[in-house]
Amino acid sequence: MTTPRDTPASRRTRANGDGTVYQRKDRRWEAAGYVLAPGNTRKRVRVYGSTRTEALAKLTEKIAASNRGVPAVTTQGSLAAYLTYWLENVAVHHLRETTHPRYTAVVHQYLIPGLGRKKLAKLTAKDVRTWLNELRTVCQCCARGIDAGRDPNAQASRRPRCCALGRCCGKRLSALTLAYIHSVLKSALEHAVREEEIPRNVARNVRTGTPRPRRFNPLTAEEARQFLAALHGHRLAALFELALRTGLRKGELLGLRWEDLDLDGGTASIHRTLQRTHSRGLATLPTKTISSERRVALPASCAASLRAHRQRQAEEKERVGADWQGGGYVFTRPDGHPIEPATLTRHFNALLRDAHLRPIRFHDLRHSTATLLLEQGVELVVIKELLGHAHIGVTATVYAHVRLRLQRQAVDTLGRVLGARAEGDDGDDPPPYAATVR
Repeated sequence: MTTPRDTPASRRTRANGDGTVYQRKDRRWEAAGYVLAPGNTRKRVRVYGSTRTEALAKLTEKIAASNRGVPAVTTQGSLAAYLTYWLENVAVHHLRETTHPRYTAVVHQYLIPGLGRKKLAKLTAKDVRTWLNELRTVCQCCARGIDAGRDPNAQASRRPRCCALGRCCGKRLSALTLAYIHSVLKSALEHAVREEEIPRNVARNVRTGTPRPRRFNPLTAEEARQFLAALHGHRLAALFELALRTGLRKGELLGLRWEDLDLDGGTASIHRTLQRTHSRGLATLPTKTISSERRVALPASCAASLRAHRQRQAEEKERVGADWQGGGYVFTRPDGHPIEPATLTRHFNALLRDAHLRPIRFHDLRHSTATLLLEQGVELVVIKELLGHAHIGVTATVYAHVRLRLQRQAVDTLGRVLGARAEGDDGDDPPPYAATVR
């Protein structure tokens, strides 16, 4: 009669639910058991190890996770296959039309070439961190062959240069771009967790560091006055003045309709933006965030400029006649068509040159509005509502340098007050209040 001690390890009886452990013909150990699967079902999984203890430990870990309610991984495909599925079936329905093309470019230019061959179920935080570290040190001209495929006989601006000629330019990705790539990967893996394809988002365990905020060049008060003076006689003077005085975004300005304006009440309602998209061309889109849908107060000068602009537009409509293509937009081309964002940028750059002002981005007019308001002591929450930021933390972070300068002025003012008090104080009078501190 045999005893449990005499029974071979591969044939010992285990309790119900503990699974099966046995040694294969190739001398490896295999452990199998039933665990929780997506859809509240059960499935049999198999794990392997070089020893019985190793295989049993792997199975015990999976059973323990199953008992905690974590489904077992079922996805066996590559990360490239999943990213393609996510872009075409998930992200396209949840992202803005202007955001989805950027996500697609990140996936095809960086994620699939770098991590696409990895199995989704076996991707680790170490894999992501190692790849990001390599990505930040590689010249993009060399890695993507940007210059190698150019025609040597083409015009000078399109001829091969840099790495194609053996002179690496060292064009590396910025910290902001690396953070954006990392965020796209996190978004994709987060959906995989939500659909119970993987147990956790490994990209969340990787830290890329805090990138430096984007630099912007707001107009000073003197430059802003010079800019406004240069608007006289310009066909889009009302648009540029509205941008500087209210901080509206480019798309919000181009998407304004006359029905959104109350010139007598001095208000403008922001409901939409006008942007160039890959799928629909020039299209009307919702505002950037829910907070961006707002009402803003119009200065009296802007109301007067808009009335003059409406009169000019009526004259243009009468002159064009039946060819007028009006859609109710406030700012249009002379034939009534909406204005392209790129066209507005060209008008803005030409205006800066004519006014002999330094080149800035159109979006810097928005930064100029906030900066000038902060310097005049306007409350941060008021600026947040005017700009349509989703959270006041965004306003505080973007304009932290301005607030620091105001703090310096405040403490300097306090220092002057305290210094004047100290010089005239003989020290004989007691303080106005003397209370016991407990």
